[in-house]
Parts: sequence; C-alpha cells; structure tokens
Amino acid sequence: MSEIYLWVKAFHIMAVMSWMAGLFYLPRLFVYHVEQVETGSPTDKMFQTMEYRLLKAIMNPAMIVTWILGLILVVTPGLVDWSDTWPWVKGFCVIAMTIFHIWLGKKRKDFVAGVNVLTGRQYRVMNEAPTLLMIAIVLSVILKF
Repeated sequence: MSEIYLWVKAFHIMAVMSWMAGLFYLPRLFVYHVEQVETGSPTDKMFQTMEYRLLKAIMNPAMIVTWILGLILVVTPGLVDWSDTWPWVKGFCVIAMTIFHIWLGKKRKDFVAGVNVLTGRQYRVMNEAPTLLMIAIVLSVILKF
C-alpha cells in the first residue's frame, strides 16, 4: 500500500478541491438565480442548466472520488490513530459537508419546479457552511488536535 499511498493522497486532495469549488460556487449561483432571474424565463432555464451541470458533472463525481479515496486512506494501516480527536472531527465535518451537498441538490430541484422559497441572503449565509467545515477539517488534519 505504501507504493500507492502518495498517489491516493494526491488524487484525494484533487477531488476535495474540485468538490469544494462546487460547494462554494453552487450556492453563489443560487444567489444570482433568485435575485436576478424571473421564473420561467430563458435566463431561468440557463441557470438551471448551469446548476445541473455543476452538480452532476463536477460536484457529484468529485464527492464520490473524495469519499472512496478518503476511505482508502482511512483503512491504510498506521495512518489514523482513532484515539485522537482529529479523525472524528474530520469525519463529522465530511459527513456534514455531504449533507450540505445533498441539501444543495434538493434546492436545485426547487428552482426547476419553480418553488424556491429561500432568499439571496439565505443562500449567502448558507454559502459560509462549506468554508467553516473546510477550516475545521484542515486544522484538525494538519494540527492533529
């Protein structure tokens, strides 16, 4: 396993970066969608297409690869001391990030159905969630607290 460890770790980091980019960008698209676009207009359809492609072509695959490679790293002997706090903090935050991802997917469907009820301000606030989770993950992994 040591021969492929660095490859797995490198691709895990790349997948996380791609996933995070989508988690940062999709709520921002929702802000513009709700504040600038009239439901049913051609621009509404364009935003729906952009949101769909971001979620399905970038975010979903990146999340899946992140999880698969992360689980490979977790089961690699000698990498994780489960008596430490940091792997539990990271695990909790990754699960929270996954729940946020699923929530974004449901909000995208609300736009498609024309039933979105959240405001741009609410999406702006939600846009901070992945940042806070990322900070907790990076600090826990690097500082091993």
